[in-house]
Amino acid sequence: MIEFTFASAIPDDADTVIAAIAEGPKLFPTAEKLDQTAGGVIARAVGTGRYKGKKGQMLDILAPESMKAERIVAVGAGDYEAYTNLDRQNLGGMTLAHVNKSGARHVAIPTNTPVDVAAFMHGMRLRSYRFDQYRTKQKDSDLPTVTKVTMVCDDTAAAEEKFARLQNLADGVFLTRDLVSEPPNTLFPEEFANRASELAKLGVEVNVLGEAEMTKLGMGALVGVGQGSERESKLVSMKWQGGAPGDPWLAVVGKGVTFDTGGISLKPGAGMEEMKFDMAGAGCVTGLMHALAARKAKANIVGVIGCVENMPSHNAQRPGDVVTTMSGQTIEVINTDAEGRLVLADALYYTVKTFKPKQVIDLATLTGAIIVALGSYQAGLFSNDDDLAAALTAAGKATGEELWRMPLGDRYDKDINSDIADMKNVGKAREAGSTAGAILLQRFVEGTPWAHLDIAGTAWTKSDEAVTPKGATGYGVRLLDRFVADNYEA
Repeated sequence: MIEFTFASAIPDDADTVIAAIAEGPKLFPTAEKLDQTAGGVIARAVGTGRYKGKKGQMLDILAPESMKAERIVAVGAGDYEAYTNLDRQNLGGMTLAHVNKSGARHVAIPTNTPVDVAAFMHGMRLRSYRFDQYRTKQKDSDLPTVTKVTMVCDDTAAAEEKFARLQNLADGVFLTRDLVSEPPNTLFPEEFANRASELAKLGVEVNVLGEAEMTKLGMGALVGVGQGSERESKLVSMKWQGGAPGDPWLAVVGKGVTFDTGGISLKPGAGMEEMKFDMAGAGCVTGLMHALAARKAKANIVGVIGCVENMPSHNAQRPGDVVTTMSGQTIEVINTDAEGRLVLADALYYTVKTFKPKQVIDLATLTGAIIVALGSYQAGLFSNDDDLAAALTAAGKATGEELWRMPLGDRYDKDINSDIADMKNVGKAREAGSTAGAILLQRFVEGTPWAHLDIAGTAWTKSDEAVTPKGATGYGVRLLDRFVADNYEA
């Protein structure tokens, strides 16, 4: 784990110092001051060859004997005047990835403003994530080397204050990444509920329902998905009341299928191991609740997660079964691999009836169809409320967790009508698969302003990104934290 500190001067034990370079190349004022100490080596180095100071362009420079540091890294910032906090975070992440490869141990970063400091360091923290719990042997060359980062600025107190809030947010992202990364033999519904219950330490009120309680409430859809597994299904609610008693509640609901075989409608074997992250929506809700509680968000938020394991067995749900939901509506199960919407149907109805929120947002790795439509860069957004959709889209753009609005409507709604029940759990073959899932969910929100985020393509990355190493992304935590800040705390 990296230690992040603040100082008014470059520490004597820093072996690597960052010099910020604008496109041109042009040295930032902090880099110019550093260059004076370095005898002009930075200006000479960046002024030769093809280095132009473009965003993310790095150049290692051997530090002169007059400096205690061993190396200087020229970090290209590009057009820094046009930067947003997201740009600063991304540059921080790229910088950490580079210095980790160079063998740096203690990195000092001279800068000017607390805002720049906090955002840049936040990006470094997000990129530093590793999931090594199950590794027993690793080559030294594969391990990160950076153990300490010191931001050097005049107003260290202001920088520390701004960074502290972002540390809480990063902790929430890391919790989500941990949950999504866990193997399914470790993170099953009961264990997921146990980990969510640990949020009580932060002042979150946690309640866990087992199968007997859910059955008594009539949650035939959620319980039906897990009936083929030896693991008992759970429904977990997490309440954070940081606002006034009369303030409205926001509800966030997550699909928590801890492993999805597809059930009797068995998935192909190739790539099935990836279905451990079919609980990423619930993982996001849990990480979000951690972040909000840790930073003492001044808002009333409830998170609800439906945790099940979808397994084939002699007792598994069958294609053709009809289940009765908590709402009393019936669903014909055409495909047992379209199980997430069954889990969310009961979880959403329970949430709106129990907590009566002003708005409800659900997150789910719901459909492969959304990956076909949007790839891995944006999540699908479905909503019955234009204002909610616009606010979520703005939060996504600000945090880099982008959303693309997808269609709903009466014509799609008719596609899930069943011949023998109120609805079926799929739409037309090979048509609008993501919308079919969203349309079903809309029938269970009782007219509450609602948004469904299909995060199947964004919950996991197969390559390193600026602030996200390969693996679980923690998608949705930063987006919804920003949404809460802008719309419930503003």
